[in-house]
Amino acid sequence: MAVKSEPTRILVLGGGYVGLYTALGLQKKLRANEASVTVVDPQPHMTYQPFLPEAAAGSIEPRHVVVPLRRVLRRCHVLTARVNKIEHERKTVTVEAADGHIEQLGYDVLVVALGSVARLLPIPGLAEEGIAFKTIGEAIYLRNHVLTKLDEAASTLDPDLRKRLLTFTVVGGGFAGIEALAELEDMTRFATRYYENIEPEDIRWVLVEAAGRILPEVRDTLGVWTVEQLEKRGIEVYLSTAAKSFENGHVVLSDGTEFDSDTIIWTAGVKANPVLAQSDLPVDKRGRLQATAGLQVVGHPDVWTAGDVAAVPDLSKTEKDPTATCPPNAQHAVRQARHLAKNIIRVLRGGQPVDYYHKNVGSVASLGLHKGVADTFNIKVKGFAAWVMHRAYHVKAMPTFNRKVRILLDWMLGGVLRREVVSLGQINNPKEEFARASKS
Repeated sequence: MAVKSEPTRILVLGGGYVGLYTALGLQKKLRANEASVTVVDPQPHMTYQPFLPEAAAGSIEPRHVVVPLRRVLRRCHVLTARVNKIEHERKTVTVEAADGHIEQLGYDVLVVALGSVARLLPIPGLAEEGIAFKTIGEAIYLRNHVLTKLDEAASTLDPDLRKRLLTFTVVGGGFAGIEALAELEDMTRFATRYYENIEPEDIRWVLVEAAGRILPEVRDTLGVWTVEQLEKRGIEVYLSTAAKSFENGHVVLSDGTEFDSDTIIWTAGVKANPVLAQSDLPVDKRGRLQATAGLQVVGHPDVWTAGDVAAVPDLSKTEKDPTATCPPNAQHAVRQARHLAKNIIRVLRGGQPVDYYHKNVGSVASLGLHKGVADTFNIKVKGFAAWVMHRAYHVKAMPTFNRKVRILLDWMLGGVLRREVVSLGQINNPKEEFARASKS
């Protein structure tokens, strides 16, 4: 009697765009006992990052922009743990579980979908004063932080402190920075109607960008138009300007500008997850995994990768630039993940991987409620129409029918009842009142 072989062990590192969509594709296509799939991520959910600005501004309930991994990956094993080391020669991954213990996981097929982290520069005070904008926790914190600053400014008698509290600084003019800035500025402007002693013109929003333009993903004219729209709203935009220091909340820019700000939002780029430095897999000069167009790691056909962590050749551009790689954005991550799952199935069943090819169809960005900018199919769209396109595209891309419906309901209720602008400041220090009670 023949002995039945064990199912192929597929280990997916990361539960973001690539990890979730790859696992979803695998659990849908795999036959019974063909393979087991384990997904490892330090968070029990996937975060749809394009909706973080709206979650921070109160247009969407924060829980609705995350997808619970265990709920949707019912045919997969989900392990809440942080990856510490990859040893492909031994086919093991070292992880630190949620309770703190260390263990090693074996695999037959590895999917590295660890994504990216904020790229910090050696600027004095940045680590102490700055806050990134990549996680749902950071979005919730920023919402409460910004609204708390309005509360503090409304109650202080010190004019210098009031000015500092009402000064908000965003560093980075890419999509993440512009959308965070626009949505949060829109929220603070709306919130001032509930403060007797704060007017919209009292609030100062500042954008700092080292390059000579913003939104490099769209054509130059749309970038210029966006700057003009931001400046019409009273937002100060510093282009071709670098941040020199943030020590003690005192912002110093390369053009000599100085001011105090209690809020410094850092969105100036990302880098591949630094765990790759603790692996024996090949990386490029930017620290990303060297990948083939078929989404396999170069020289390792049993290791797959995609998304921000991978340097995937951009076949739509390689004729002009042989070194071109796909940009680290959600559009490519989602499409690569779906393609990746299909390729793994093909190889498991004796076939060959198919190269990933996707020509970027354009970009859309929200500039606050009813305002947006889009550059799609070589067509420029501005204002309300672009805002509608932004919402339509991202609700379509949001994983699971459950989350799509919840987000649509949030938007409908917000349109009728208006957004909530209350600060839940106690979230940032939930034990403060308990500690006070214990001393009384």
